[in-house]
Amino acid sequence: RRLDGGMVENLLPLWLAALPLMGSPGPATLSSAAMGTAFGMRASLPYVSGICLGTATVLLAIATGISGLIFVVPGAVPVITVLAAAYILDLAWKIATAPVGSMTRDAGARPAGVLGGYLLAVANPKAFAAIGAVYSTHPVIDGDPMLDAVAKIAALVPVIVVVNLTWLAFGSIFSRWLNDPVLGRTVNVIFAALLVVSVAA
Repeated sequence: RRLDGGMVENLLPLWLAALPLMGSPGPATLSSAAMGTAFGMRASLPYVSGICLGTATVLLAIATGISGLIFVVPGAVPVITVLAAAYILDLAWKIATAPVGSMTRDAGARPAGVLGGYLLAVANPKAFAAIGAVYSTHPVIDGDPMLDAVAKIAALVPVIVVVNLTWLAFGSIFSRWLNDPVLGRTVNVIFAALLVVSVAA
């Protein structure tokens, strides 16, 4: 199919499928919100940038077929799953125990950086499942796999950025209200718990 109105018509179903699948609560989105709650939006931007870069890497791996090669290696899936779960549990602990309110500034606490976000995104099997489902079931340009892949990547990368920045902003809204140590700690623990549940779900 040529690059005309037909492609635009095909992009709409792709976006409509991508937003709920890629934007639903999961390790990446919940950790973005949790970082925003615990540390604020500005301090958490490097972490969320890593999430976006890592998720874009997953998208590229699916588009190029590399992900298929990884997951057919015997024992690869359990190893990746265990490593991802361990990292997410460690991240949840850091969020739950992060200093709250004025304590954050006093303790000089900092969220995970770009590398931390990137590692979580690329080690998360759920990202491969969600992006793989969207990518494989919504063709944009028929008859030209290469151009179709380029169009999907160009269409989905902005979704990745918007989704994670939205969750970060959502979490950072809470951070402005959580100067009370007890309330702040409670919300941090809730987000940490939700992050753990997202791994087991």
